[in-house]
Amino acid sequence: MDYSIIVFDTAPTGHTLRLLQFPSTLEKGLAKMMTLKNRFGGLLSQATRLFGLGDGFSEDAMLGKLEGMKDVIEQVNKQFKDPDLTTFVCVCIPEFLSLYETERLVQELAKFGIDAHNIIINQVLFDDEAVESKLLKARIRMQQKYITQFYMLYDDFHIIKLPLLPEEVCGVEALKNFSEDFTRPYQPSLTRGSIEELEQRVSLLRSQLKEAESELQRAKKGKEKA
Repeated sequence: MDYSIIVFDTAPTGHTLRLLQFPSTLEKGLAKMMTLKNRFGGLLSQATRLFGLGDGFSEDAMLGKLEGMKDVIEQVNKQFKDPDLTTFVCVCIPEFLSLYETERLVQELAKFGIDAHNIIINQVLFDDEAVESKLLKARIRMQQKYITQFYMLYDDFHIIKLPLLPEEVCGVEALKNFSEDFTRPYQPSLTRGSIEELEQRVSLLRSQLKEAESELQRAKKGKEKA
């Protein structure tokens, strides 16, 4: 069909590599079958007549189907290896296993002759965001270590960092808004140390203080009743 771009959202690395190997594997298998046909073609014709399988299973018909399939597979292989037609975008998260899988994938793609020069690092916690949670601060330090390694390993790649969001990206409008971060670097809504960030922190602390005072009053009343 007539599309300007076709996107395959592939499975995890192991499944994807088997998928990419499939055209070459099938091409080799068909070549082997063609060789066997040349050696045992007469026997195959006798077998089809013996079992009354008809013209659809005749030697010439099966040979024609195999040749047609081989042509399609060769075309797919050629398109896979043409950087003007096909490129692979690696999507990962800033953790050790994901870094390892990405490196494995990039190496295998190079063996297959498939272009790959884009990496998307998803679910990033940005260091300049207003984060108070000790857990999130620890996650930021961990992520930064692996993000640095990504830039060291793939200094000639185009790397995009996308933020960890508080909600799912569902619906057309949400996808449009999220896609803007592909074309321009993500900027946190609040930067640490800015007036807006400090005002938000003060407001949050006041809210937490009120909640703590309410809990204290309830605890005192409960103690008095007891």
